[in-house]
Amino acid sequence: MAHPAQEETITLVKEIFRTYLKERNQRQTPERFMVLEEIYRAEGHFDADDIFFNMKNAGTRVSRATVYNTLDLLIECGLVQRQQFGKNQYYYERSYAYQQHDHMICKECGVVIEFCDPRILEIQKLMEQIHDFNVDGHSLHLFGTCRDEEACQKRKESGDKIKSLKKEEA
Repeated sequence: MAHPAQEETITLVKEIFRTYLKERNQRQTPERFMVLEEIYRAEGHFDADDIFFNMKNAGTRVSRATVYNTLDLLIECGLVQRQQFGKNQYYYERSYAYQQHDHMICKECGVVIEFCDPRILEIQKLMEQIHDFNVDGHSLHLFGTCRDEEACQKRKESGDKIKSLKKEEA
């Protein structure tokens, strides 16, 4: 069961999505809202198949095409962000009411570590002033390799998809 704040957010993003679809004369199907809800109940990063299989396993009748099309609509209206951590694979994450964060990605095992550092926001504001520019978002991906080679190798061998390891903030 979701906590009240999550339920409040889900109600709000559904309303934003409903308005977005209405303004563009797009159909407001129950399946689209089920995809949105699944995304806002998910943790961290996920790919389209994660959403599709989670919904299918829960007994929801939704096509893969509906999941992909809904993801595109959710990106357009700013409720979901798409990230590309590897060469060909896209991952998605919620973007409404969630703290701005950045990513470190291991090139060996694909693990993604989310981090938030307020100095990045300070740099962004400084760049806006220096270059007379309005920034409305940013994406920072730092690529490298895990220092714990044993854990990295285990993740690599298991073939796990990218997992998000959220570092505790200091």
